[in-house]
Amino acid sequence: MILSTTFDVHGRTIAQHLGLVRGNVVRSRFIGRDIVAGLRMIVGGEIHEYTKLLAESREQALDRMVQHAQSLGADAVIGLRLETTDAGQGQATEVLAYGTAVKLG
Repeated sequence: MILSTTFDVHGRTIAQHLGLVRGNVVRSRFIGRDIVAGLRMIVGGEIHEYTKLLAESREQALDRMVQHAQSLGADAVIGLRLETTDAGQGQATEVLAYGTAVKLG
């Protein structure tokens, strides 16, 4: 599956637009991570526990979006975007991946 943040695929033509595809995941924080992260916030620097959590969430959202695109028979997803929002009064984070599924010529 070709993924592109642009609205074309270099060297290929778009034969058909199949529509919006998306994948999302909502993850809550873990109390053990929160304790370590809280200590890191006091001294400053990168909070590795949250960096890892968000990276894993992005990958899962992208995987779900690709599965959605494959179910439509797509060859590529163009206009790919990622969004992250707080959910559940800051106790969870949603990561959404979305774009337009297309068939290439």
